[in-house]
Amino acid sequence: MSLPSSLLYQPSNTNTATHRFLDRINAKYSLSLASYSDLYHWSTAHIDDFWDSVWDETKILGHKGSVVVDKDAKPAENVPWFSEAQLNWAENMLQHRSLSKVALIQATEPTPQNAHPELKHCTYAELYSLVAHVVSALIHHGVKAGDRIASYSSNCIENVAACLATTALGGIWVSAAADFGAEGVLERFEQVQPKLIFTVDAVVYNAKVHNHISKLKSLLSGLNEVISTKPKIVVVSTGLEGTNRADWHDDWVDWSEFVCQGQDVKAGRTEDGEIEWYRGSFNHPLWILFSSGTTAFRPIVHRAGGMLLQARKELAICADLQPDDVFFYYTTTGWMMWNFLVGGLASGCTLVLYDGSPLRDPAFLWNLVDELGITIYGTSAKYIDHLSKKYRPREHHSLQTLRHIYSTGSPLAPQLFDWVYENIHPKVLLGSITGGTDICSLFAGMNTMLPVYRGEIQCRMLGMAVESYGPDGKVNPPGVEGELVCVKPFPCMPAGFWPLPGFGSDEAVQAAQKRFQDAYFSGSQGVWYHGDHVLITQSKQGNAGGVVMLGRSDGVLNPGGVRFGSAELYDVIDAHFADHIEDYIAIGQSIDNGTDERVILFVKLHNDQTLSPTLIDAIRTQIRQRRTPRHVPNKIIQVHHIPYTLNGKRVEVLVKKIVNGAPLSSINPATLLNPQCLEFYVNIGAELRDECLRI
Repeated sequence: MSLPSSLLYQPSNTNTATHRFLDRINAKYSLSLASYSDLYHWSTAHIDDFWDSVWDETKILGHKGSVVVDKDAKPAENVPWFSEAQLNWAENMLQHRSLSKVALIQATEPTPQNAHPELKHCTYAELYSLVAHVVSALIHHGVKAGDRIASYSSNCIENVAACLATTALGGIWVSAAADFGAEGVLERFEQVQPKLIFTVDAVVYNAKVHNHISKLKSLLSGLNEVISTKPKIVVVSTGLEGTNRADWHDDWVDWSEFVCQGQDVKAGRTEDGEIEWYRGSFNHPLWILFSSGTTAFRPIVHRAGGMLLQARKELAICADLQPDDVFFYYTTTGWMMWNFLVGGLASGCTLVLYDGSPLRDPAFLWNLVDELGITIYGTSAKYIDHLSKKYRPREHHSLQTLRHIYSTGSPLAPQLFDWVYENIHPKVLLGSITGGTDICSLFAGMNTMLPVYRGEIQCRMLGMAVESYGPDGKVNPPGVEGELVCVKPFPCMPAGFWPLPGFGSDEAVQAAQKRFQDAYFSGSQGVWYHGDHVLITQSKQGNAGGVVMLGRSDGVLNPGGVRFGSAELYDVIDAHFADHIEDYIAIGQSIDNGTDERVILFVKLHNDQTLSPTLIDAIRTQIRQRRTPRHVPNKIIQVHHIPYTLNGKRVEVLVKKIVNGAPLSSINPATLLNPQCLEFYVNIGAELRDECLRI
């Protein structure tokens, strides 16, 4: 595969946080590291010294101890980190107490009834006080360390405060976005059995107010059938049009009343009024995130110290996040990027929360950039793709405060790199980043000391021993596609799947441990297999090699023994057929009794367009010219819907299974945004399999 390597961004600052960290590492260990590449390779060869230094560099609050990690262990051993440490994640998030510095700004999408919704501001002092009251109220209602506290909420200030309060006292946070269906949330919450649920009475999306109480009632009805303990319900009254308490249950508590309870009780405080932080072990469970597989939700438990240390490295050292930054990420509370965003509080910057549609009025978020002075703007590759077809922010907005744009969720196509620099900002650092719910952080991403090349993630992140593995389980040389693996332990590796030891029966714990090992380490010689198909480039300007994401490895296409990622087809479609094709998904269909496969490309066309023989020929010609003859799909089929997970990711593996004969009964529809479209793929799969039998 030939890769574009055009330089799009060159940093001018030689005094970044990473430069300063490199200098201190040289001084501390008597080294002469001169580039990011030097620092990266040292950080992965000496993981104990590196992570010990990250703790000191980012001024983690807590007791570190003298033991870091067994650096010779394999990732599959899931060894403990900082076994003598005592810390609290929320304490580190709330170390700033300024009376004037704004911690959170909440913006809401306009509606016809409220064309100019008021921005809500919360200073660091106000946030600390609010969290202290919520801690007190939680204790008053019997919450203790290890209890699960859940949220079925919008992206609001109250939700951040509830998360901070839960983790301040050692509780375990569990979050689902308000746009998730009740059935999908039930499958999450029934696994963890929350003691209390925070929620909202309404949300705004596509300029409409959507009542949330009916979904909450549906969730609670389902929970009552599967768990014995009835959770306490705390509802945030949003004040949105048409909301009232008439349909509330009598035992529900309004957020304001809940906070007042805590203020009156004053539980969980020291004599001088400080929150009594629960300083648990580095490996104490912080929150549970859910990865949507094809058959069930995987409850992934993340450790408090790992989330804290990794976020501080990513944001304070790699991104150079400063107190004067205004940090925005378009995310719901059900996506790990919400957790990533909240981690910015430890830097003392201002976070911008948004509840609503990002594209109904594409100008709205870019107006916020100018109004609030947003410096870091995070979003998804899918959003940038949709935006590129309907709006050019640079033509309508100043955007002079922007210094970083982050993109994740799926690979950012090379031509969208060009589009960002041409139509948003010519001098911004475009940080395509990748990691995932599994690690709630990054394997590869941004760094302010490095350039940006077209189509490439800037670098592998410090301390993350990421490689590309070939089918033989050996490291590929630069420029060769393979499996993304991590060959050394890393602190943000999950503690495991729920339930952990001490939180369930021996049988349930053992089953969770087996699922965890099967998910990441099955047949892997002890290294972490992430499930992504990647290419690591030759090092340029000391970046230790950029990273090109090629799609999910378990959805890798392999016709005639030639392996390639679906992104290689998608890039061609985006570049040459955007006027005709709105969406797409490519899968491999098994042929010749499983000894080979053919590529099937499903395309959704704009409006009422029809997939003509002329368009099919044009697609095949471009793919043949831009890639190779092996890349050309055997079949191109028009569809009306492309299936997506609740988190907005195409489900290539699921479609592949259905087309290859997996029954619909084996699929969990609660993991999908649009499960109703699967029947089409069942029917077309049967036709395609019959066709293969006739060949």
